[in-house]
Amino acid sequence: MQQAAGPGEDEEMGVKEEDDEEEDDDDGEDGYFMDPCPVVVASPPPGSGGGRRRAREEKERTKLRERQRRAITGRILAGLRQHGNYSLRARADINEVIAALAREAGWVVLPDGTTFPSSSPSSAAAAAAQTAPRPVMVAAAPLALPTSPALPLRGISPVAARPISHRPAPASSLILLSPPRATSAASRLPADDAPDGSSSHLLAVPVPMDPSSAAAAAEDAAGVAKQVPEVAPRKPERDFAGTPYVPVYVMLPLGVVNVSGEVVDADELVGQLRVLKASGVDGVMVDCWWGNVEAHRPQEYNWTGYKRLFQMIRELKLKLQVVMSFHECGGNVGDDVSIPLPHWVTEIGRSNPDIYFTDRAGRRNTECLSWGIDKERVLQGRTAVEVYFDFMRSFRVEFDEYFEDGIISEIEIGLGACGELRYPSYPAKHGWKYPGIGEFQCYDRYLQKNLRRAAEARGHTIWARGPDNAGHYNSEPNLTGFFCDGGDYDSYYGRFFLNWYSQMLVDHADRVLMLARLAFEGSNIAVKVSGVHWWYKTASHAAELTAGFYNPCNRDGYAPIAAVLKKYDAALNFTCVELRTMDQHEVYPEAFADPEGLVWQVLNAAWDAGIQVASENALPCYDRDGFNKILENAKPLNDPDGRHLFGFTYLRLSKVLFERSNFFEFERFVKRMHGEAVLDLQVYDC
Repeated sequence: MQQAAGPGEDEEMGVKEEDDEEEDDDDGEDGYFMDPCPVVVASPPPGSGGGRRRAREEKERTKLRERQRRAITGRILAGLRQHGNYSLRARADINEVIAALAREAGWVVLPDGTTFPSSSPSSAAAAAAQTAPRPVMVAAAPLALPTSPALPLRGISPVAARPISHRPAPASSLILLSPPRATSAASRLPADDAPDGSSSHLLAVPVPMDPSSAAAAAEDAAGVAKQVPEVAPRKPERDFAGTPYVPVYVMLPLGVVNVSGEVVDADELVGQLRVLKASGVDGVMVDCWWGNVEAHRPQEYNWTGYKRLFQMIRELKLKLQVVMSFHECGGNVGDDVSIPLPHWVTEIGRSNPDIYFTDRAGRRNTECLSWGIDKERVLQGRTAVEVYFDFMRSFRVEFDEYFEDGIISEIEIGLGACGELRYPSYPAKHGWKYPGIGEFQCYDRYLQKNLRRAAEARGHTIWARGPDNAGHYNSEPNLTGFFCDGGDYDSYYGRFFLNWYSQMLVDHADRVLMLARLAFEGSNIAVKVSGVHWWYKTASHAAELTAGFYNPCNRDGYAPIAAVLKKYDAALNFTCVELRTMDQHEVYPEAFADPEGLVWQVLNAAWDAGIQVASENALPCYDRDGFNKILENAKPLNDPDGRHLFGFTYLRLSKVLFERSNFFEFERFVKRMHGEAVLDLQVYDC
């Protein structure tokens, strides 16, 4: 939507001085930008002191009106971000706010600001509306807009930012609903009469104007029309027609198979899978939960629900990515079901809590087992890696026909928290909030014993401890003695500790992947690595260090991980490929995040090691800008070696995805990932 005033208007109207004096103060008050309101100031007769006085008074009134408008806009934007998941930039103006509300209400908003109901009978009415004077609208504040239910996310890097341009469409725009049923035209309410929750309305009230003000507004509008600046050309969308084919998979809901071994909402799921198949999707990703399959007794596996699910997927001629999920579900961002570790494991944990990762304060994290027991026979006579191997071998035997037929295209091996290769360093259950640095998780007695051995081998037994100045879960790096610039992380002790801490992560991957390669010989295996992008622009990269990635500014912490994956011919699956650094900076500038820089580093570390790379989105993504960012990462422009992703997995199947506008963008994205031509290439913001 075009702005209400051009850039040169203020100087002509006599309010340029006001902007220079007040811009910094006003921006500091509410953090939002409002285009200056055009003000008509009568030119006083030459030599008239009264005219200058009136001009100054008019400037003061303009300043007051501007402050009020900015304050209203600030409250509107805060409410929309908090309750409506609107994708509004930090310095959005009132025009963008009204346009967003109008579109949410089902109205059409043209580029020049013309707004009319989408049910308008003819374009003539729209043209008439374009020339007819429109009443000034002031949005009511505060706003309380309906929000969509939280979407399930598996294994994401928690980011306290809004989903990418999440604008829920009215329920009537769903292209697929759970079991189809007959409806009549009479049973559907018009958009304006829809009850609360099914659609939102344009929350605005007309402001009465006196005749003189109306005349002035008309003159202002005429002046604005003459002064609208030319919009700078925007970068056109890249044409991916003829580019390499990148398969697209879709994650199924976390609880698609329940603890009783049943497929949840099977009929609805089949309908959704048929729509995905018709759109060109190659397959789906499924979590096989250790806590469901081996729930009650060691080495007693219940694959019943997964057999039924896999049969449904095979009948639809879709491929399968299967995740060996050795972690619990519940407690992380987007977890909408609770699937704990097997009951017999939690019973062992009650008497021996050191089987879990532990922080400095002694808090246990029951999400996954500590790597300290990888070679300790504490699980009823078995080590942790033996338990993982027995589970994987049982799966391979049970679903042999799916491997032989090529239905199962890849096995992803869960190696830590959220199924990712990382320490559980930022658990929400312990009070972590974005963008906290997290805490080291090495205080169970098994990892502490390993640390003592490492310190003794180095000849410095005093180093057999974790750092005591590394802050807490929600600390900032520069407020700690360990992570601050020039801090202990770069001291002799700090380098020793971080080398040991990150090596434990690499060694765990080495042990489990060795057995996974035995269990799934001849099959594709992959490992998911977490995208910890906050504090990436600081020297220490504190959040990555606590997660186990020894990646400060003077060291590549992902090359050792790529090397161990190369050793077992495993692919690397990386997250956050849809995130833009500028968007993260607008939402949380204090986090010093750089997802684009992190993605570039990790992808190149993997490609340099000669391993395949796949990716996922970290947050729900429904808009074109997010999909275009994924495409840019999937098929880098002008790469001299022609490198590209070998697969992409979309997070996640939900009813929101099947809303008409969302699914149109998704289907378009799938075509472009496949290298097909699309006919509606447009311009977009870089």
